[in-house]
Amino acid sequence: MSILYAIEWNVSPEIFDLGFLQVRYYGLLFAIGFMAGFYIIQKYYRDAGQDPLEVDNFLIYTILGGILGARLGHIMFYELDYYMAYPSEILKVWHGGLASHGGVAGVLISTYLFSRKYNKPFLWIADRLAMPAAFIGGLIRLGNLMNSEIYGAQTDMPWGFIFRYNGETMPKHPTQIYEAISYFAIAAFIWWAYKRENGKIHFGKLTGYFLSLIFIARFFIEFIKNNQVNFEEGMMLNMGQLLSIPIVAIGVYLIISSKNKPNQLPNQ
Repeated sequence: MSILYAIEWNVSPEIFDLGFLQVRYYGLLFAIGFMAGFYIIQKYYRDAGQDPLEVDNFLIYTILGGILGARLGHIMFYELDYYMAYPSEILKVWHGGLASHGGVAGVLISTYLFSRKYNKPFLWIADRLAMPAAFIGGLIRLGNLMNSEIYGAQTDMPWGFIFRYNGETMPKHPTQIYEAISYFAIAAFIWWAYKRENGKIHFGKLTGYFLSLIFIARFFIEFIKNNQVNFEEGMMLNMGQLLSIPIVAIGVYLIISSKNKPNQLPNQ
């Protein structure tokens, strides 16, 4: 296979390292995503005549829920035996090991707890999270690109990346970019759907769009991604795809059932 047109990728994950302070592209993109999400959700609250100060606490809920869910999801579905043998590694998130399926579950649980505390419909809040969550997902995948991780199988396409930083010598599918583009497009679609109905969109519809479209994209891109753990070798569908199927089903259900739900808060 010719690698004449492959893209050489040998980028350090670190922006700078001062010894006592190390800044990575992944962390920076993650932070940018959450700050953008904060301002977007504040706008949603203002559009609905709600107190935007609530968003401060909501962001704390979602960050904690997302990180805890992503970590527990990886432990439970990918490397349970390893972490049972080395429990001290569970808290070392900086060593890697976050699962997006678990992250979504964690965010939804934390959103539900928040909705109970502030007496707001769970699906109304979840809908306001859908667009920024898709946008953040795209930024996280760009962070994975900067880390030279979670890439795909070998390819002879001219946009194949040779991840030199990881010691690769043959071009691989830059699946991080495929996912990032997909997630940004989904975020744009959800924003368009919200604006088309002037924010008065039936509860659960945007959440349904997010869950179904994000994990349909994830399902198909997984076919050209490298497996994360050894037990996935030889499986017709890998763990990421198996976990995506019920999430897509829930998303489709929310879209269909949303027509029977209200489209604004009682006090709007």
